Amino acid sequence: MKRGLLHHVELWVPDLTRAVDEWGWLLGELGYGQFQDWPAGRSWNLDGTYLVVEQSPAMTGGPHERLRPGLNHLAFHAGTREQLDALVREAGNHGWKQLFEEKYPNAGGPQHCAGYLENSDGFEVELVAD
Repeated sequence: MKRGLLHHVELWVPDLTRAVDEWGWLLGELGYGQFQDWPAGRSWNLDGTYLVVEQSPAMTGGPHERLRPGLNHLAFHAGTREQLDALVREAGNHGWKQLFEEKYPNAGGPQHCAGYLENSDGFEVELVAD
């Protein structure tokens, strides 16, 4: 592996079943394959980078809030503009809602083509068209 590449991201979630449904759909559409599965979590892998959702018994505090200090969002390459459009269109059927819909696909600026989604647990993703 190339030094400095992201190895993995682990998200602690309040409802594992819901997270597996929502993240599993999105990551599958982006080309990730299921990697690991255990009673409290699941992970998906793409080219050596993996994303974990876990309902940890050590979790404390309230729900995730993307506007508080900490993780604001994860950004993924989404492929072509047509692939981005299809993902954004289908996302609502899988627990994701579109953010900044009135500015789509240029909410990040006139030269940036992306869609922004938020899932049931408040995690935001940015899907960037290549």
